Amino acid sequence: MAKENRIVLKNLGRINPESIDDYIAAGGYGSFRKALGMDPPDIIDELIASGLRGRGGAGFSTGLKKRFTSDACLACENRYVVCNADEGEPGTFKDRIIMENDPHIYLEGILIAAYSIRATKGYIYIRGEYVRSIRRTQKAIEDMREKGILGRKIFGSDFSFDIEIKKGAGSYLCGEELTLLESLEGKRGYPRIKPPFPAEKGLWGFPTLINNVETFGCIPAIVDRGAQWYKKLGTETSPGTKIFSISGPVKRPGFYEVEMGTTLRSLIFDLAGGMREGKEFRAAILGGAAGTFVDESMLDFGMDYDGIKEKGATLGAGAIIVMDKTMSIWEMLYSILRFFEHESCGKCVPCRVGSTHLLGLMKQIKNSTGGTGILKDRIVQQAELMEKTSLCPLGQSHILPVRSAIRYFPELQ
Repeated sequence: MAKENRIVLKNLGRINPESIDDYIAAGGYGSFRKALGMDPPDIIDELIASGLRGRGGAGFSTGLKKRFTSDACLACENRYVVCNADEGEPGTFKDRIIMENDPHIYLEGILIAAYSIRATKGYIYIRGEYVRSIRRTQKAIEDMREKGILGRKIFGSDFSFDIEIKKGAGSYLCGEELTLLESLEGKRGYPRIKPPFPAEKGLWGFPTLINNVETFGCIPAIVDRGAQWYKKLGTETSPGTKIFSISGPVKRPGFYEVEMGTTLRSLIFDLAGGMREGKEFRAAILGGAAGTFVDESMLDFGMDYDGIKEKGATLGAGAIIVMDKTMSIWEMLYSILRFFEHESCGKCVPCRVGSTHLLGLMKQIKNSTGGTGILKDRIVQQAELMEKTSLCPLGQSHILPVRSAIRYFPELQ
């Protein structure tokens, strides 16, 4: 039976999330003090050696991202750290759990990351609906300032750094890092064309490191216990733990932190307690709206970045939306595509027009009495065209739920 291995969530239920003294008594900010005694490049090397990959969905090496940001524009007077706490992906709520229950753990990760790249200022971009997350993070920041953990010459070192919260206005698109930067700068949330990437030219044109809440929350433990300890957890290519958000008709919906490689069956039927009485498993959507449908044939595959990718599925930010046999695959896919159409910013034609066209094709399938095969082919072709020509991941993501739904559930009912 699968068991949790809590690293990022280790303090959950054990400390008062609004007490910095509780966090310090539990060993908090010890990793940051240790980091201050290290050379910044050594911290980056340790993170690279740990194999930590971004927990926001892309799965890129966290350490390499820091190295690229640190090495970019050595003459630049400013560098920034940005925490992506927008968490707009349907079915995903693991960052909210961290911010509401232990805000200091990810703030400590931000501090260590900032020191490692010689950053001068940090920003946390939190979706405006996360009222408790905002309030508790703001209190944590104020308490850190009072304790001298933020500000000038922290702990008597030469490192000075401060953090500011910016509230998102509810745009799904602003969860994408370059669009987020546009919003942070006070502009309309339109995607930027890349390259350049944020590490080269990010916030106000300066090198910028962007990670999400869970990624920052992993950093203190790695600095404290070392890369080799972390590498022993999870799988060879996806070390460490991952927080999964499980929703749907299961007995214990919620959040679970397990080692990478834990099977989907273990997550749903062990930790989440299996299906509710009278319900039978039909499908799961992995990664949220911009994710993939899978059927029961995927239940025994490990949940890590590379393993399920080989099977045409995606891990994303860790959302698992369970469906039972009374639920319609067509209705769910239609709902996802309607969501994408609503959230499209309209900047590029492929996404603006293509999103509406896909919904029209879906309606034709619903109303058709036969010959839906051609319509399904047209849907896939349209989504593939959008994947190749859209400016940002929103337009490029339609193909994931479309292709997987038709692959696993060709009847699309």
